[in-house]
Amino acid sequence: MQQSYMEKFDLFVDGDELYSSMLSTIATAENTIDFESYIFADDVVGNQFAKALVQRAQQGVSIRLHLDAVGSMFAASRHLEKYLRNGGVQVQWFHRWNWRRPWRYNRRNHRKLLVIDNKIAFLGGFNIHKENSRKSYGDSCWRDTHIRFEGPVTQTASQIFDAFWRGCKVHTNDLQNTETVLLHNPTRSCRHRLRCTYMASFLAAESCIYITTPYFVPDHRLLKHMKQAARRGVDVRLLVPRISDVRIAQWAARHFYASLIKAGVQIYEYLPRVLHAKTVVVDDTWSAIGTANLDYRSFFLNYELTLATNNHMLAKGLREQFLSDLNVSEKILLRNWKTRSRLSNILEHMAVMFRRWL
Repeated sequence: MQQSYMEKFDLFVDGDELYSSMLSTIATAENTIDFESYIFADDVVGNQFAKALVQRAQQGVSIRLHLDAVGSMFAASRHLEKYLRNGGVQVQWFHRWNWRRPWRYNRRNHRKLLVIDNKIAFLGGFNIHKENSRKSYGDSCWRDTHIRFEGPVTQTASQIFDAFWRGCKVHTNDLQNTETVLLHNPTRSCRHRLRCTYMASFLAAESCIYITTPYFVPDHRLLKHMKQAARRGVDVRLLVPRISDVRIAQWAARHFYASLIKAGVQIYEYLPRVLHAKTVVVDDTWSAIGTANLDYRSFFLNYELTLATNNHMLAKGLREQFLSDLNVSEKILLRNWKTRSRLSNILEHMAVMFRRWL
């Protein structure tokens, strides 16, 4: 389902519709295409994008494709890379293994950004792989959220991509449009900018905080802000997946359920399929959508990108989607949660010990 807002934002929750829009926009490119993805698979979806990029490159469009070496390790292939390079696409891998600097391997480029001619941009949780396509993967395809946007913030997206492509990982462009900003980790003024912004929004919340995240492994300060908001009467709801592609992260998330519920936070597990969306809505006026999960890896390790805005129509759309997802989710009740198996308890306690790497 696609929803349009004032010709500035387009919200996507269906992979096939998103991919169709991205491919159509790629086909209109005249000068540049800047593309980064955590996963770019050598499958039916990835091959569609590879073909589209090569076609534009052969028409003289400058194309830069930035892929994460870990995210695409088993999804991409040498054949796909060779096809892209031979077709005129510039391909760059982020943080390949280096024996001289092994610790940097743990810091990943988790961003999914597409910028066309510095005028149109796409950002969100969707990777380029068949798991997000109902046509290719069936009814079990992943549920995700992405956004298409235009306007001044697109120029910022282009600048952020260019800086990262050139190896500048710490950005300086903190001052942006006051209504809509792109939040990236890190900046020179704030090392953990995403986390700081989320905590500030939770602190200022008056009526509601609706969070959708596939991996919920928060640090103590963020957890504290969520609980404090619920205790002062804010309607705090957390939506996470029942079916997870990273089980250890799910075990770690469940470690926090009891304390959150006791504080008044309502927790729901999405039932139908893998939930991979990353969105936040506060007071129906402020919203955030992008690549960052509410976990240690996104806040302290990975390079992420999130669009945050005071646009009321986008907040309304994300709120409606959140409430729609609750209709196919199960609320976690404390009295039932306390009766879970001893094995579950053990797994949760063990998993949370590794929370700084999840």
